[in-house]
Amino acid sequence: MGNATLSSLIKMVNQIADNNVHVGTADDAAAAVASHITRFWARPMKQQINAYLSEGGEELNDIARLAVTQLPK
Repeated sequence: MGNATLSSLIKMVNQIADNNVHVGTADDAAAAVASHITRFWARPMKQQINAYLSEGGEELNDIARLAVTQLPK
């Protein structure tokens, strides 16, 4: 997957996080985002967003960052 795909993944996870802000606490919202990613994203997508976070994940918003840390490795 190229940089265009990574940019799309970053945009998607940030949007999912923004859409779940109302869930409750930041931890609750992150859990909802992580659940969504676990259920609906393909393994390569999850691996790429995990790798991006491990390299710094600068463009992830706070809830998205927390959600990615909760994904199974």
